[in-house]
Amino acid sequence: MSAKPSMSASTDSAARADHPLRPISFGTPAVHVERRDDGTIYLRPKAQLRDYPARITDRLHHWAAAAPDRVFMAERNAARGWRQITYAELLTSSRHIASALLARGLSAEKPVVILSGNSVDHALIAFGALYAGIPFCPVSPAYSLVSRDYGKLSYLMKLLTPGLVFVDDATKFADALAANVSDGTEIAASRGAVPGRDVTTLADLMATPLHPRLDAVHESIGPDTIAKFLLTSGSTGNPKAVINTQRMICANQVMLRETLAFLKDEPPVIVDWLPWNHTFGGNHNIGLTLYNGGSMYLDEGKPMPGGIEETVRNLQEISPTVYFNVPKGYESLLPYLRDDAALRKKFFARLHAMFFSGAALSAFVWNSLDELSVQETGYRVPMLTGLGATETAPFFMSVNPVTSRSGHVGLPVLGNDAKLVPNNGKLEVRAKGPNVMPGYWRQPDMTAKSFDEEGFYKMGDALKPAVADNFDAGFDFDGRIGEDFKLASGTWVSVGPLRARFVAACAPLVRDVVIAGINRDEISALVVLDLDGCRLINPTLPVDDLAAAASDPLIVAAFRERFKNLVAGATGSSTRITRAVLLDTPLSIDRGEVTDKGSINQRAVLENRTALIEEIYSPAPPAQVITL
Repeated sequence: MSAKPSMSASTDSAARADHPLRPISFGTPAVHVERRDDGTIYLRPKAQLRDYPARITDRLHHWAAAAPDRVFMAERNAARGWRQITYAELLTSSRHIASALLARGLSAEKPVVILSGNSVDHALIAFGALYAGIPFCPVSPAYSLVSRDYGKLSYLMKLLTPGLVFVDDATKFADALAANVSDGTEIAASRGAVPGRDVTTLADLMATPLHPRLDAVHESIGPDTIAKFLLTSGSTGNPKAVINTQRMICANQVMLRETLAFLKDEPPVIVDWLPWNHTFGGNHNIGLTLYNGGSMYLDEGKPMPGGIEETVRNLQEISPTVYFNVPKGYESLLPYLRDDAALRKKFFARLHAMFFSGAALSAFVWNSLDELSVQETGYRVPMLTGLGATETAPFFMSVNPVTSRSGHVGLPVLGNDAKLVPNNGKLEVRAKGPNVMPGYWRQPDMTAKSFDEEGFYKMGDALKPAVADNFDAGFDFDGRIGEDFKLASGTWVSVGPLRARFVAACAPLVRDVVIAGINRDEISALVVLDLDGCRLINPTLPVDDLAAAASDPLIVAAFRERFKNLVAGATGSSTRITRAVLLDTPLSIDRGEVTDKGSINQRAVLENRTALIEEIYSPAPPAQVITL
């Protein structure tokens, strides 16, 4: 969820000042400020967090009674219509699946692991586990279907020791299941088979008679009960299992509802592809749908050629009240909204707000969306963002509609205290609140290192005031503390803001960049090309061929021109990049360089590509190294 480095405030806001924002209900954060003599700053919300339920399934009971026939979730079926499940149906199915899981004696020591992606059946298993008080863990399908060595899948199976593993299609996942699920662990699936293994069907689980202790077990679930594990990769690339308790999830939903107060005005309708194995899709979006009695339409599209078309198809049918995406998703959707008047009308018809996270949203994309919303509605639809982490469930800081811009993360929301600690000239942010994790599952040493002496979770991010000495104006993202490094001269390089400037200056050719130069005289860049953007320069490029793009004369020339302009604006050695190489092979999920959502682990890339970095800094670098 975390917002990433900032574009300039003036660039973003000036282009949008001429048109009013759509008025929406919004709980603007406000904080008390305490300064300590050592430079530490505490930010504490002025208002108190409202009460939250003991368990998230209390909200399922509420809506199953208040709006039993309302659609909770829908997905495309084989006939290309919508398979829908109502709140009443979800409650009934959850109770039967919970009974099946209780009968198997599952627990935190033997949880449910879900290997497949977003689907109604995935949701049924997850809510059955929640109702039974049995933790579940949604796992990136890429660990099973993209990985070549199953390294991460094997690791997490040993970490979690599941009692049941669920997939939608056992045939599709058969190789991964056969290689990583022991004979003593039950496999369940909606359909398909695994050669040589018994597979329990979802239909069998749903047909289980209600357990005699089901209601008593459900009532015993409390704030400290583990609801789920969410995997997050650290600097080593090995997954850590973040413990998500009922308190974390329920408190965070009240924080969301009180901040995004328009959720109270109308039950949310969302069209969403964001993966449930990540906190943005799996906690934030499913949670706010359930908590506020909304409807989620599952989008099988992706922000890439061949995938965005499915998103467009869905948005041609469903008008969202709030829309969530990553910057690349908005960028991919933009030309369709511009060229299709009917799609544009449908998209903006009920839209209270848009929300992005995961990276900086370019001024061009933001301004273009504003122009289209003004064209359609007469208003700018607010674009929101904030700062959070898997460990904070994730909602921690939020902008408000008026001050929102790329790189701005706002202030802590109700229930969260922020602690800003001086760290090499920056302010490192730490979090405390009921939405903060108790720790990492079965990793006590890692847990201990993640909290300071006052119990604040060390997020690893840095912030800076948006307006000097006026903390009421909120904060901007100032990079990841662990990514910053010193040059040989002792000069600190602030990687996050430098990455943002690089990507903005080299648009639309560059999706991301890895900054190198620790203990070197100069900064260099390992450039991750954006193939969609490259095809705007050379439409003849193959769809998925990084090597072709990295060596294409038109692309190299266009990049060199943008790179030269970037370097010309450098203010010193800490911002001057003198060498770059266009990566010609994809980053590796097996080696922890990239997640399935596209987030890049800078440290892992640098550690895995030491030979390339030596070539970049050699006295006579090879031809593919672009030097200025």
